[in-house]
Amino acid sequence: MGSEEEVITIQAIDGAGVFKLQDLEGFARTVHLAECGLSYAVVSIMGPQSSGKSTLLNHMFGTRFKEMDALRGRTQTTQGVWLAKAKGVEPTTLVFDLEGTDGRERGEDDTTFEKQSSLFALAVSDIVLINMWCHDIGREQAANKPLLKTVFQVMMRLFTPRRTLLLFVIRDKTRTPLSTLEPILREDIQKIWDSVPKPKGKDLKISDFFQVEVTALPNFELKEEEFHRAVIELRDRFQNSISPGGLAGDRRGAVPGTAFCLSTSGMWNVIKENKDLDLPAHKVMVATVRCEEIANEKFANLQQDEGWLELEATVKLSTMFGFGKRAGVLLSKTMDEYDAEATYFDETVREEKRKNLLVKALELLEGAFQANLKHKRLAVMDKFEAELAAEIHQKGDRPILFAEAVRACTAKALSDFQVLADDSFVEGSGWDVGRIRDKLKSDIDKYAMHVRTEKLGAISSSLQKRLVMAVADPVGAVLEAGGPDTWPSIRQLLAKETADIVKAFEKAVKGFELEASVEAEMKKELIDSGRLAIIKKTKDEAAQAAYRMKDRFNTIFARDKDSMPRVWTGKEDIKAITKDARTSSLKLLSTLAAVRLESPAKSSKTDVIENALLHLMEAEAQAADLSPSSSGNFTNVTRSITNVFGSSDSGDNSPASVLASSSWPGVEADFMMLSPSQCRNLWRIFKTETEYTISQALQAQELARKNNSWLPPKWAVIAMLVLGFNEMMAVVRNPFLAIFLLVFFFLAKALFVQLDIVGSFSHGFLPGMLTISTRLVPASMAAMRKLCEDVPAQIASGPQRIQSFIQSQAAAGKPEKTQKSEIAMQQFAEDSEGAQPNPNTAASDNLRQRNPYMAQE
Repeated sequence: MGSEEEVITIQAIDGAGVFKLQDLEGFARTVHLAECGLSYAVVSIMGPQSSGKSTLLNHMFGTRFKEMDALRGRTQTTQGVWLAKAKGVEPTTLVFDLEGTDGRERGEDDTTFEKQSSLFALAVSDIVLINMWCHDIGREQAANKPLLKTVFQVMMRLFTPRRTLLLFVIRDKTRTPLSTLEPILREDIQKIWDSVPKPKGKDLKISDFFQVEVTALPNFELKEEEFHRAVIELRDRFQNSISPGGLAGDRRGAVPGTAFCLSTSGMWNVIKENKDLDLPAHKVMVATVRCEEIANEKFANLQQDEGWLELEATVKLSTMFGFGKRAGVLLSKTMDEYDAEATYFDETVREEKRKNLLVKALELLEGAFQANLKHKRLAVMDKFEAELAAEIHQKGDRPILFAEAVRACTAKALSDFQVLADDSFVEGSGWDVGRIRDKLKSDIDKYAMHVRTEKLGAISSSLQKRLVMAVADPVGAVLEAGGPDTWPSIRQLLAKETADIVKAFEKAVKGFELEASVEAEMKKELIDSGRLAIIKKTKDEAAQAAYRMKDRFNTIFARDKDSMPRVWTGKEDIKAITKDARTSSLKLLSTLAAVRLESPAKSSKTDVIENALLHLMEAEAQAADLSPSSSGNFTNVTRSITNVFGSSDSGDNSPASVLASSSWPGVEADFMMLSPSQCRNLWRIFKTETEYTISQALQAQELARKNNSWLPPKWAVIAMLVLGFNEMMAVVRNPFLAIFLLVFFFLAKALFVQLDIVGSFSHGFLPGMLTISTRLVPASMAAMRKLCEDVPAQIASGPQRIQSFIQSQAAAGKPEKTQKSEIAMQQFAEDSEGAQPNPNTAASDNLRQRNPYMAQE
C-alpha cells in the first residue's frame, strides 16, 4: 500500500466544471476498483477556502493533494474536484477534495459551481467531512454558515434512500471541551437548517436527511504531535467503514465499482443540466424512503428465512407435496410484519410499496412454484411416454391403436398433473396454472406427434423397401431382355405390387386415425417410391445403353434362330441379318430412352420414339441407295441422311422433328432417360463399333466360298486339256505310270490333310515351314504304313464287291459297261474316305480358328 504508484491523485472535475471521464476511468483501472464490487467507500470534504482541507486529508488518508503555501498567502489552492485513493485504509476508500467555498477568486455572486460541487459530493459520498474553525462556533457571521446553507439547500434537490453522514471536523480546538462545543454547534446547524427555504407546508427535519457527528482536532502548527495523534484516531474510525455500524454502514445508495465512473459522470451531467429540482412532499418523501426500507428489509428476511431456504432447496431437487400451504404461511408472515411497521406512513405510498413487496415476494415464491410444477410436469411426461410406449407396442400382426392409446394416456397424465397443481397453488397469488397445464398438454401433443411420425415413418419406410425390392430386380431383368412388351409388363408388375403394398399400408395405419390429406400424401409417397425405383433402374440400364445395344447386336448377328453359333458358309444373307440385328438394337434403345409408366392411352404417345429411331436406320439405308458412290464413306452417308430427313414430313411428330428436338413428345423431363441427341450419338457409336464385326463376317464368308471351291477356273481346265493332252495319253498308255501317279495323288492328299497345310501357313510362312518340317517325316511314314495295310485288303475284296455290285446293277437294268464304271468310282470314293477328312469341313474349321467373330458371341 505504500508504493508510490498506489497514491494517485487526479482532477475529476476542473474549475470550469468539465468532467474528466477518461482520467477517472484510468484511475479506476489503476486502483482496481472494478474488483471491489460494493466493498468500497467514498469520502468528500467541504469547507471554506484555505481552511486546511487538503492538509487534513493528506495526513489522515496519506493522499497527496496540493496544500496551501502559507508563505505565499491565503490563496485558492484546490480548483474543481480532485480524487485520490486513501492509503492504509480498508476497504478501498476514495477521497474527494472539493474546491473551497467563499473564495475571492470566484467572488460573492458566483456560487453556481459551489452548489453543484456540494450536491455532487452529497450524491456520491458515503461520508461528508465539514471542515470548520473552532472560533466560528456560536458566531452569527461565521465563515462556515454559507457552506452549511449551501449544503442544506442542495440537499433539497437530492433524493436518496440513505442518510448521508455529515462529520463536522472542528479545527484548532481550544481549551473548551468538545462536549461544550457540540451542543452549540448543533444549535448553529439547526438555525441554519431553519433558515433554509423548504417546500411549502413541509416540516422537514435535518435528521431526515443527515446523520450528524462532531469531532475536533488541535492546531496543526502549534500542537503538531497532538494533531497527528488525533488524526490517527479519526482515521481508525474509517477502517471497515462500510460494515454495519460503521461510518458508511448505510449501503443502500452504493453502486458496484464497475459502474462508479459511469454513475458519477451521469450524476454530474444531471446536476449541470438540472439547475432547479422539485422534491416530493416531505411526508411522501419520508414514507417513500421508510416504506422502501421496510419492504426491502422484509423481503430480505423472507429470502433468509430458514423455512423458505428449506422449501427452495427441496423443490430444486424433486417434487414437493404441500408446497402451497407452506409458501402461503411464509407470504402471510412477510406481509403482516410489513403492515405492522408501515402503519403510520402515508397510505398511498404504503400501499404502493406493499404491492411492490407482494409482487417481489410472489415472484420469489413463483420461482419455486414453477420448479415444483416443472418436476411434476417432467415426471408426468416420463410416465406418459412409458405408458404410451407400452400401449402401442407391436404384438404380432395386431394393428397399432395409436390414437386411442394417446387419448387415454393424455387424460391420465393431465389428471395427475392437476392434482399437484392444486396442491402447490398459493391463494391470492394469481399464478397461471392453466398456462403450465397448457405447456404440459403441448409437450404431450408434440411427443405424441413425434412418436406418430416415427411410427408412420417406420411403416412407410418398411413398405417402400418392400415395394422397391419387389419391382427392382424384375424390372432390371425385363429391361435387360428388352422385348416388345417391356413397358406393359413393367406397368402390370408395378400396378400389382403397388396395390398389395397400399392394402398393407391401409391396414397398418388404420389405428392412427390419420387425416385424409395425410393418408393421401403418404399413399402418394408410397406409390412414388415404386415409380422412382423403376426410374432409377431404367436410368442405370440407360447408362449402359451402348453396351446393351452391342450385346443385342452380337447375339442376333452371331447366332441363328436356334441360338446356335452361326457359321459363315457363304450362303447367308448378311445384309438381312445385319438389318435384323440393328433393328432389335434400336428397339432396345427406344425401350431405354424413356420411362413409360403412364396408362396405355397416354403411353401410346411414346411410340414415336421407336418410330423415329427405326426411321433413322431406314433413312441411312435410303441414303446409301441414293449415294452409291459414297459406300463406306460415313460423312457422305450422314449428309445423305440429312437430305432424306429434310424431305420428310415436317409435322410435329414426324421422325425428323422428333430427332431434331431436345426431348421426346409426350414424355416428361423426369421420365426421359436419353434425349434424341443422345440416342443419335449412341447410334453413331454403335454403328462404328459394329462395322468391324460386319466386315469380318463378310471376309469370313468370302473366304469360305474360296475354300469350298477346289476346281480351277474353266479357262484353266480347257487350257490343261488342250496343252496336256499328250501327257494324258502317255499316262493312259503306260499303266505303271498311271498307278504311280494315282498312288502319289492319294499320298499327297493325305499328307496335305494330316499336316494341315492351310492352318499352318495361316500363322505366317516361316512358322508354317517350321511346323511342316517337323511333322513331314512322321506323317509320311504313317501314310505309307496305312497305304501298305489297306491296298492288299482292297485287292483281295475287290472281285467280290465288283460281282455284288454288277448283280445289283443288272437287276436295275443298267448295261455292263456302265456298271463297271460305277464300280470303279465307288471303289475310288471308299479309298478316299479312309484316307482323308472332308475338305469343306477342314476349311470351315480353319476359318473359325482364324476369325474369332465367326460362330461366337
